[in-house]
Amino acid sequence: MVSMKHEGLLALFRNRPTLAAELLREALGVELPPWSEARVESAEFTQVVPTEYRADLVILLLDGKPILAIVVEVQLSRDGNKRESWPLYLTSLRSRVGCPVVLLVVAPNAAVARWCAQPIELGHPGFVLRPLVLGPEAIPVIVDEQAAREDPELAVLSAMAHGHKEVGAAIARAVLGAAQGLDDERCSFYVDLTMASLGTAAREGLEGLMKSGKYEYQTEFVRKWIVQGRQEGREEGLLKGERTALLKVLNARGFQLDDVARQRILECTELAQLERWLDQAVTVRSVHELFEAPPA
Repeated sequence: MVSMKHEGLLALFRNRPTLAAELLREALGVELPPWSEARVESAEFTQVVPTEYRADLVILLLDGKPILAIVVEVQLSRDGNKRESWPLYLTSLRSRVGCPVVLLVVAPNAAVARWCAQPIELGHPGFVLRPLVLGPEAIPVIVDEQAAREDPELAVLSAMAHGHKEVGAAIARAVLGAAQGLDDERCSFYVDLTMASLGTAAREGLEGLMKSGKYEYQTEFVRKWIVQGRQEGREEGLLKGERTALLKVLNARGFQLDDVARQRILECTELAQLERWLDQAVTVRSVHELFEAPPA
């Protein structure tokens, strides 16, 4: 089942499509052609092959016309079947968009990143796919708040790659400070991703700094999230948390909720129902399917 971490990583690239091109150029040293626009493209390949295949995300760079297509794959664990799909993604997308294509694999775990980077032999002489892998060593450690403000998605990616280390507390402070300039929904989502990525030592360091009174959170939202979020143990707090998590997952997957669907979620007072919807939200293909799906 797709995890919140998986969907969160994809949301960073979906929210700012230029991030994929910037990481290819700056972190992995890939020379890119001149381009003026980046947009999210369909990640389905059913038009080309009889069986349905779906990549995690496709970013298309344009300069009046398609210049380069980037297949973004998030890999949190080893999956041999997924590696077998990558060559198909590239050849199918190349046929559809009519421009060069590259594969960018995001793997925050070092061991998984090394596994992803292994060449994929296709059998034809010289036809070998060598995935471009963004592992933790290629993801910068961002502890400067100004740098996080300029590139909040990269700052959150830094937290997800390095948050389990002692430096995680400093990265989290930078993200929390940068949250001031974001809308409430993106701020909430990025703070959740960052805090969930912290290891025990980093979390204790951040909480110790908060209790000492030496660090003032710069937005009312972040202050409220930190101070009150850990204290919400009542039923209403649980319901609110499930509703918020459900809306975030649906948003991260790119689903557009109409007023009726959003109101149905916000007015639901059954914790078990919200939990079922949250479990199903990571696999359904539409909001309609979510509400029609039978209980697991």
